[in-house]
Amino acid sequence: MERTLDRLGRTTARHPWLTLAAWVVSVLALLGAAQVSGGAFVNEFRIPGAESQRAVDLTQKHFAELGAASADVVWHSDRGPLREPAQAEAIHAVVADFAGQPDVRSATDPLAEQGGQLSADGRTAISSVQYDRELGDLTAEQSERLDAAADKARAAGLTVEFRGLVVDLAATPETSGSEFIGVGTALLVLLFAFGSVVAAGLPVLVAVLGLMAGTALVLIVGTSMDIPAIAPIVAVMLGLGAGVDYALFVITRFRHYLATGMPTVDAVGRALATAGHAVLFAGATVVAAILGLLLTGIPFIGGMGVAAALTVGMTMLAALTLLPAVLGLLGPKINALRVGRRRTDAPVAGKPGAGQAIGGWGRWASRVAKNPYPYAAGALLLLVVLTIPMFSLRLGTPDDGNAPPSFTQRKAYDRIATEFGAGWNAPFLVVADLPSGGRGDAMLERLGSGLAADPEVSLVTPAQLSPDGGFALLTVVPRHSPQDAEVSDLLHRLRDEVAPAAERGTDGTIYVGGPTAFVTDLSDAVGGRLPWMVLAVLAVAALLLIAMFRAPVLALKAAVLALLSIGAAFGVLVAVFQWGWGLSLIGIDEPVPIMSMVPMLLFAVLFGLSMDYEVFLLSAVKEEYDSGHDAQRAIVVGVDSTGRLITAAAAIMTVVFLSFVPIEDTSIKMIGIGLATAVIIDVTVIRLVLGPAVLSILGSVAWRRWPGRRHPESQPAPGDHSKRQGDPTPCHF
Repeated sequence: MERTLDRLGRTTARHPWLTLAAWVVSVLALLGAAQVSGGAFVNEFRIPGAESQRAVDLTQKHFAELGAASADVVWHSDRGPLREPAQAEAIHAVVADFAGQPDVRSATDPLAEQGGQLSADGRTAISSVQYDRELGDLTAEQSERLDAAADKARAAGLTVEFRGLVVDLAATPETSGSEFIGVGTALLVLLFAFGSVVAAGLPVLVAVLGLMAGTALVLIVGTSMDIPAIAPIVAVMLGLGAGVDYALFVITRFRHYLATGMPTVDAVGRALATAGHAVLFAGATVVAAILGLLLTGIPFIGGMGVAAALTVGMTMLAALTLLPAVLGLLGPKINALRVGRRRTDAPVAGKPGAGQAIGGWGRWASRVAKNPYPYAAGALLLLVVLTIPMFSLRLGTPDDGNAPPSFTQRKAYDRIATEFGAGWNAPFLVVADLPSGGRGDAMLERLGSGLAADPEVSLVTPAQLSPDGGFALLTVVPRHSPQDAEVSDLLHRLRDEVAPAAERGTDGTIYVGGPTAFVTDLSDAVGGRLPWMVLAVLAVAALLLIAMFRAPVLALKAAVLALLSIGAAFGVLVAVFQWGWGLSLIGIDEPVPIMSMVPMLLFAVLFGLSMDYEVFLLSAVKEEYDSGHDAQRAIVVGVDSTGRLITAAAAIMTVVFLSFVPIEDTSIKMIGIGLATAVIIDVTVIRLVLGPAVLSILGSVAWRRWPGRRHPESQPAPGDHSKRQGDPTPCHF
């Protein structure tokens, strides 16, 4: 593999303009194809096989008048009852406008006898707008039309707010330029690390071009599978961080070889054969881990994984093909436009040569290697403490009550809770497939009695029969808000006790759906499939590491350390979002459950990113070990040669991830903080303490090939029977 990468680097360096032209043409072609293909991102979420999904499908099929998608309208007046003539006239006019809009099937009048729900004082009402198209076929335009039409009522002194999935289409999270903050901060870190404007700007340029190609590919793929609207932000977050890091490692090694006097083309080839080899395996591990999300069987989670994998894959490809061409074109000019007093032509990475002193990172690693057990115990204790909150992890989905106060969904949510009760924000949709033989009335009577007898049920609407008489639809309103445990307990009682009791002795079937039921089903689906995804990701990552290092013990050690890092990151996530530690600092009013898809996504991404630093560190250690030094010396030199580099890479990753936290979407905040926390833990506790300590404890055992033979390159030099070449101190294992 090293030889292949060496040849690739030399070829692209010798023909830089041809490579650059190929990249520019390819990116333009992909962008053009993405525009022509009509690919788009969707906000439609489905859980195949879930009871809540079955309830929705039956409702759409047998109660066509309700429409395939809907929006709730919340009307309020501070001046007096809504039925007062001037206000009622304005409401009727707006409802008529709603009904006449494209794609609208019907719009209910909140003042009609059965049009909506009116509060006791008559000042607040809820109505709905039904659409005849699926949610995935609608856009933000529908929501914008509703809001524009409501201006007539607002002019009459009414307050009109909206909520529902159709309204959420207009609230698709946007970066609002936050990614530029991350890029700017990353440039500052690169300037400090390289001391050259050219060297600092090149990783960002390469990563951005890779992102453009990856985003275009995601849009093209979006024509054949559902890619959720949140996916582009997650993909940009990962692609930008990983792309800059990959380019950073290759450029650093290239400058090292240039500083030794190696010609430009040779330096490019050697940089790609060494750092590029690590980039290839690290990137492949990230892509494989993220694609593990396809194993969930949940379309929108799998689509997010595909989007992220394509973007990371393209940034990796840019680092392995586009970057070598630019390096071949620049040559020594990579050190142009110096900043500060740092010697930009000095070797800043790579193992110290003979006579070259070990730096600060190496001295730290030497201290850890000489006392591995205390350091390992201390690091493990810290990780365990950070992981403890994870055991109180509660999955859910932040609802409109967690939206920013300025959002219309939040205003509608608060108004409904105040005027009607918290449970009106968490209704259950009960669909009954009525039994044959005229026994439907008896089943519905038992169902109604069972629902009314439950103390958590605030209201049960009368059963509405489908046109063919074969199905009935009821709405059940709880007493508590969607995220309260009482509502979740009610769902389980409805499914496990009330519904079976009503079905008993008949061939009828009752399905319980609604937003809260959907969240519960999503959590159950994620929890049931997560172990299989974890096993698959661990297996693939282990195979890739074994293929790279030929050492099964190293693969096992890497997997265990990655799991410890991920557990600690999950613990911090729970402490922040569920326990509320520092929550106000990130713009959230109150504690929220962890969004169901976040742990699965974070595991896949974090495991892959953890392998990045593992591969880069172990590559340096292995290079030293294979050159004839003992395991302890290899650890010291490996950490010394990569410590500054990995720290800079982690700093870039961290600022990129944290730059997305200001985005108002709660799930994006969770992902950004989870990723940033994991990177910080991984590069400090894992890479600089626990990793070297464990390697020191394992000694040469870590590098043994299966089934236990030492690496042939690691044997002592002929005639050396005392210690390995270059071993400055005895080995203590």
